[in-house]
Amino acid sequence: MCRFIESIKLLDGVFYRLEFHQKRMNICSDLFYPEANPMDLQSALNDSHPPQTGLYKCRVVYDSKIRKIEYRPYLKREINSLRIVQVQIESLPYKKADRSDLDRAFAMRGNFDEVLLVKNGLLTDTSICNIALFDGVSWFTPSKPLIYGVNRANLIEEGKMIEKNILLDDLKNFSHIRLFNAMIEFGDIELEIGNIHL
Repeated sequence: MCRFIESIKLLDGVFYRLEFHQKRMNICSDLFYPEANPMDLQSALNDSHPPQTGLYKCRVVYDSKIRKIEYRPYLKREINSLRIVQVQIESLPYKKADRSDLDRAFAMRGNFDEVLLVKNGLLTDTSICNIALFDGVSWFTPSKPLIYGVNRANLIEEGKMIEKNILLDDLKNFSHIRLFNAMIEFGDIELEIGNIHL
């Protein structure tokens, strides 16, 4: 049976973007387990005795119900360069626990820190982050990411970025790229476009 995960930011006892994590879990449950009882993420987390100080990655594993909740201290990985890698990974509105396809893509990074994934000529994500690109005026994020991240959904809802199909050939029209996910805030990792390599 396939299992799914949510990776939730916990900082000093406060969970981030729970509403968006719950929405994504609901989408997954409706698709795979329409007869199952709804999962209450907030209650499950409250019952899990979360740490009250420090930065943690809370990993929730679930299928028709929540199977495991674990907390790991979080350290952000340094990312200063990206290598373009072509993939045919399925775009999903939820996160599978099995990351083998993304891990294989990451293994192709060579001497660079991370991969920038391209599918059918369009920019998508890195192996761990959604992306946004700056044209001097606005931030744009790919319309068809491989993972529809919770931070991405929140930023779009707040009007901080615009969804757009971005071709690999369009990179020259942008000056900077930002990487972000549930654990990494928008603006924490920003690279000049010149740090993206073929």
